[in-house]
Amino acid sequence: MAEKPTNTKPTESELEILQVLWEHGPSTVRFVNDELSRNKETGYTTTLKLMQIMHEKGLLHRDEANRSHIYRAAITETATQKQLLDRFLDTAFRGSALKLVMQALGNKKTSAEDLNEIRNLLDNLKKDEE
Repeated sequence: MAEKPTNTKPTESELEILQVLWEHGPSTVRFVNDELSRNKETGYTTTLKLMQIMHEKGLLHRDEANRSHIYRAAITETATQKQLLDRFLDTAFRGSALKLVMQALGNKKTSAEDLNEIRNLLDNLKKDEE
C-alpha cells in the first residue's frame, strides 16, 4: 500500500507512539502503552485517545478486524524525519544547512569517527554533483 503524504506535523507525544510502532511494527494500544510506560507513567486511556486522534489525522492506520484493534504507522520514520528537519531548518536556521551543521558541530565534542563519516558523506555528495 502506498504511503499517503501528510502535512500533519506529529506532536512530541505522537512521535513517541510512532517510534514504538516503527521499532516494533503493527501493535495494539496495550502494547504501545506498555512500551511508553517503560520511560514514564502513561495512562492507557491517554495512549488510546492519542492513537485515535493520530488515526483521524492520518498518522496511523487501524485494523479493526479483531476485538483488539491493531495500529500501524501511516508514515515512515525517514519521511517524518525529513519533514521535521525541513521545517526545523526553515524556521530555526532560515533554510541554511550550513548554519544548522555549524551549530550542531559546535555544541558538543564531535568524535573522529563522526567527523570521518561526515567527510565521506560530503565526498559522496560532491561526486553526485559532478
